[in-house]
Amino acid sequence: MTLHAEALVKTLVAKAEDGNQIAEVFLVACGGSLVDLYPAKFFLSAESRLLRTELYTANEFVHVLPKVLGKQSVVILCSHTGVTPEVVKAAKVAKEVGSFTVTLTHNTSATIADYSDQHIVYEWGDESSVKNNPMAIALALCLEIFEQSEGYAHYKEFQDALLQIDGVVAAARNKVSERVNVFAEAYQDQRLFYVLSSGASYGHAYGFAICSLMEMQWLNASSIHSGEFFHGPFEVTDEKANFIILMNEGRTRPLDQRVIAFLERYARNYVIVDAKELGIAVLPESVVEFFNPILFYSILCDYREALAEIRNHPLEKRRYMGIVDY
Repeated sequence: MTLHAEALVKTLVAKAEDGNQIAEVFLVACGGSLVDLYPAKFFLSAESRLLRTELYTANEFVHVLPKVLGKQSVVILCSHTGVTPEVVKAAKVAKEVGSFTVTLTHNTSATIADYSDQHIVYEWGDESSVKNNPMAIALALCLEIFEQSEGYAHYKEFQDALLQIDGVVAAARNKVSERVNVFAEAYQDQRLFYVLSSGASYGHAYGFAICSLMEMQWLNASSIHSGEFFHGPFEVTDEKANFIILMNEGRTRPLDQRVIAFLERYARNYVIVDAKELGIAVLPESVVEFFNPILFYSILCDYREALAEIRNHPLEKRRYMGIVDY
């Protein structure tokens, strides 16, 4: 158990002794930070019988504050800069109604810390060292909330997976080191991508679309849940459409396989990033599905880096964000 988790457990125990047993977990952020919280939301929603769990974009949380929010709520907020206005406001209103706030940031002087009961500064920059990144930290925190609330049958396996994931990511990055260049060469002139996934990884399909492609490369992109593909979106499939499929290991893998089987028949331009083929199956079978997006994040960082380099469009380049008023 990490120091972050230990501190949270002590608080949860104390709150329960005071009659404030945790009943809800709200995960609040914007953009890429919201994507980091998605696996934790999926995990609790899939596994917990008692905890209500909601994922909110911060400005909506502020404007439509959940009426249930109160002393029995944990609100986990993430802002990479620590000064995202919408997230700071969300932390403030959560604190005002008595909720226990946990804030995650990379900024040691973050404004968001002013409204935090437990403030966590995470590591960033090494894509092969992910267990101390926000996605894994949020999962670890929610694991402890779940364990303290009702107990989790696969608690030990989940902890083991948290310790193993860095090794899985490092090996997988080596495996795709040439593939990413092949992808970049083949797709450098394309302007529209559809990114598909399911389960805990749907959030990262969304994140790769809005952050890596739209924000960082100024390319048109849309995320599609694999389970929704056959309920409208598949009608755009032809030999010109570009698809990226994040194929999970775990219970939702059949959803991704079904999409791939269709694309093999009717599409030409598609890239499959398969977590199982990349080695994630070494993690315990009972919890592996919740770790797919952690692997996908690091792998797709390499894909976007290769694309940025061949397109001569630096990932840091912006024309609006942080430049104009909005």
